[in-house]
Amino acid sequence: MIENKINENEEGFTVKDPVAPIELLAQYVKDLSFETPSAPQIFQDLRENMPDIPVEIECETEEIKENQHEVILRIHSEATIAQKTVFILELSYAAVIKVGSISDEHIKPMLLIETPRLLFPYARKIVSDITVQAGFPPLMLQIVDFKEIYLKKYASAAERANS
Repeated sequence: MIENKINENEEGFTVKDPVAPIELLAQYVKDLSFETPSAPQIFQDLRENMPDIPVEIECETEEIKENQHEVILRIHSEATIAQKTVFILELSYAAVIKVGSISDEHIKPMLLIETPRLLFPYARKIVSDITVQAGFPPLMLQIVDFKEIYLKKYASAAERANS
């Protein structure tokens, strides 16, 4: 159940404002690593071949104290051409979230679906910028379905069938 706060608006009328289910207290780069182990030869190889660039995305959360959690969005990519590594990118982008008045069964989905949705645009920009600064074209991550990631990792077969 959502609690209500009573405030006065500009006209002096009393209004009830619902408390936000989550509050973003901080967001930050927790870890960032970028390596180009096959440079400088790899730049010649890139002129002749397109790299394979798989991207893995994971989300996790840890309770810091009561009603506060750290949510970490991890992005890993190891681009290759044949057997050569073009680059290795690892980013952990995190946030401290304060959980409002929501039921216990909704806390984990709120932290692992909704919070990564908030963080993703910032992490996507970091990934794009770091690849450009390393001398490559920008790696533009596609939109991610965090609900699907959550369901694959945490939901039962029955919950997956109902979604």
